[in-house]
Amino acid sequence: MEKDKAKFEEAGAQLVTLAVQNQDNAAKTVEQTGATYPVLADDGHRVADRYGVYNLLQDAVAAPAVFVIDRDGQIVWSYIGQNVADRPANQTILQNLP
Repeated sequence: MEKDKAKFEEAGAQLVTLAVQNQDNAAKTVEQTGATYPVLADDGHRVADRYGVYNLLQDAVAAPAVFVIDRDGQIVWSYIGQNVADRPANQTILQNLP
């Protein structure tokens, strides 16, 4: 998503990643990936549970997922991966922005 960050911003979107890990590991993820958008820690997987993506793949982490949330806080599009490599193309996400 980093490579298309400018396109997301031009479309009025804000990128945020949520990781089922503690804050220290989330900071390491930022260092490893070079992400310039927030990577938030969900150490107790409360958010992943609420979105229904925790442990879907029986691996004790959140399944790869993308949620497009509008300004009113409503999910207007989502994609939940069926394996760790199953992620939508950035163009697909951009096409589904409100």
